[in-house]
Amino acid sequence: MTLTASPGHTAGPGPARAGRREWAALGVLMLPLLLVSMDVSVLYFAIPSISADLNPGATEQLWILDTYGFVLAGLLVTMGALGDRVGRRRLLLGGAALFGVASVAAAYAHSPGALIGARALLGLAGACLMPATLALIRNLFQDPAQRAKAVTAWTSVMASGISLGPVVSGALVEHFWWGSVFLINLPAMALLLVLGPLLLPESKAAVRGGPFDLVSAGLSLAALLPLIYGIKELAKGGWAPLPALGVTAGLVLCLVFVRRQARLAHPVVDLRLIRTRAYGGSVLVNLLAMVATVGFAVFLTQYLQSVLGQSPFEAALWSLVPAVGVLVSAPVAAVLARRVDRAYVMGGGLLVAAGGFAWLAAIDRATPFWAVLVASALYAAGLVSAMTLANELALGAAPPERAGSAAAVLESGQELGGALGMAILGSIGAAVYTAAMPSSAPAAARETLGGALGGSAAVLDSARGAFVDAMGGAALGASLLMLVAAGVAVGLLRGRS
Repeated sequence: MTLTASPGHTAGPGPARAGRREWAALGVLMLPLLLVSMDVSVLYFAIPSISADLNPGATEQLWILDTYGFVLAGLLVTMGALGDRVGRRRLLLGGAALFGVASVAAAYAHSPGALIGARALLGLAGACLMPATLALIRNLFQDPAQRAKAVTAWTSVMASGISLGPVVSGALVEHFWWGSVFLINLPAMALLLVLGPLLLPESKAAVRGGPFDLVSAGLSLAALLPLIYGIKELAKGGWAPLPALGVTAGLVLCLVFVRRQARLAHPVVDLRLIRTRAYGGSVLVNLLAMVATVGFAVFLTQYLQSVLGQSPFEAALWSLVPAVGVLVSAPVAAVLARRVDRAYVMGGGLLVAAGGFAWLAAIDRATPFWAVLVASALYAAGLVSAMTLANELALGAAPPERAGSAAAVLESGQELGGALGMAILGSIGAAVYTAAMPSSAPAAARETLGGALGGSAAVLDSARGAFVDAMGGAALGASLLMLVAAGVAVGLLRGRS
């Protein structure tokens, strides 16, 4: 491990404590994290303007939206392991430079294909940035209490970025052209490229451990891309041969990847680390939490717009309200975890989330809006509190020389959890919606709320009521899932530090 010392460190027994330089470095690391997480959702309001300007087909429009997330998820493991070898700061700065170049290419794309290609480059750059930020935190903050605060900030910024993306894009598109949603990346990336070499120490594994296994890197990409694509497509459109084939092929390639890692002397992913309760259990808890987080977010967004009649920008602003609960609960959970076994704190957070979802499962058309917001803040606070502690426990369990690949596996689990959430909770909601709609309604209206928007007032009113029932069914499913996650947290992580 090569780490440069900082004047902020103090000598003495126990782990060295971080000083002003390390905390300033953390602030620098939050810049790329915020923008990478925002780019997942930043096109939500820009896509109508893009469609009017570039005239993409339906398939091209889907790829404009999804390519970034697919490439990001598929390359996380590879880039995390690469950062352990070549240096996490080097990979971070390279990713920042590529993110800036790809942002300019996306902003000035003159065809759907060019924009899709630029979004793929952004996903590649994001895969360089995300595991590097978390891995550098592992090396910057040796003291567990300080590291807990740093990981709390990391998790809060990541969650906030996804929520801020639609708000930022809505504000920019209202006053500028759609390319501005990409150009806002440039000042932050330029600042990172200037301050990063000054504040961030280089860190990497002291021993390379043989040549980098390109076959494993290719397998991880080939496994995750079709798997996540297939799950998302099945969640959107129901059963179809191509997405089902993607899921099957992805699972088979995942098995091939795991078998290869078990045979290698220097694997890309350390299976022994995943088998430990502290790390493997934290990854599992994080995955389950993301199932509920992403799976239910779709329902809440559509509820605000299609049931309450809010504009997309207004709905995006209201969706920021649950973030208030996150900003309060995450630091409180970190403090409690220093006094109580963190497994119980995580379990408590997941029970709070289960309570928030259970409250949402009981709402109807007459429920006041404030109650929906409070219940949403409640589940968001519980989820992010548990995820923060899971991130910190997993990061602390990983050896410093494996920090990059450990962070990448953790983040890949989150991406997979999000895709599963859309599939599982989406399927529950779709089944409840169809059952709640009257049989006399048009076929399109019985399938989705969007299909009822052009129908009669009576059909639309029935569809809105059915959608509220569907959202309640998805919330009930999420609540039960959080009860399971709480049991997993306590059962696997009790006594792990």
